Amino acid sequence: MGMDKVMQFKKIVAQYTDVAVEDMTDDMRFREDLGFSSLDFMSFMGELEDTFDVELEQENAAQVRTIGDALEMMNKMMEA
Repeated sequence: MGMDKVMQFKKIVAQYTDVAVEDMTDDMRFREDLGFSSLDFMSFMGELEDTFDVELEQENAAQVRTIGDALEMMNKMMEA
């Protein structure tokens, strides 16, 4: 996943949190560090699907805890 895609991804994350894009790190957790609610997370996943034209499976999404996890999942989806 190129830097432009990572940037795009982080801009989507930024819509749900007060954390600035440049302050985001791969080990930040969506709920604990970024303050996502369950509803935020589901909306966020839907937005990722639309933006990157991928279909995320519920089981995979449930295992995503951090920004790094989500990026890794996106990488796998985009390679498939």
